[in-house]
Amino acid sequence: MADVAKLKKDLWKKLDDSPFVMIGLHDGGHSIPLTAQLDKDQVDTLFFFIGKDNRLAKGGEAMAQFVSKGHDYFACLAGTARVDNDFAQIDKLWNRQVEAWFPGGKDDPNLALLRFDIDSAELWETDMSASGVLKMLFGGTIKGDEEGSHAVVGTTAEE
Repeated sequence: MADVAKLKKDLWKKLDDSPFVMIGLHDGGHSIPLTAQLDKDQVDTLFFFIGKDNRLAKGGEAMAQFVSKGHDYFACLAGTARVDNDFAQIDKLWNRQVEAWFPGGKDDPNLALLRFDIDSAELWETDMSASGVLKMLFGGTIKGDEEGSHAVVGTTAEE
């Protein structure tokens, strides 16, 4: 049985460690890789600095996929994307990596802050035992208690 609270906590920890996601709109276009900006004060929200000419800037229903650096955690996040150029939020999330993409700084005319509000998520974490890993490497049957955890949630907020 999945420990849903742990899955949610681990999502934000893993995203903080490696904030790279694939995100796309439900308009039939391909997803693109972006770096998520996390604001611990914003529950169920990811932010992305994009160019105003980015195809995601038009907003709409969207889906984001995440795979952790260690390939032991996976998430599929559904929600709504929209440009939200709140200067206080831009100022809060601004960093040197973002500045490298926007030479005009926070006043760059092409700068847009994309807000992705998560409506639901499906989370997977592989926490296989040592015996499960050996079976996977050398052939063998993985038992249910060696598979890991999985949950479908309506919020990623920690409980």
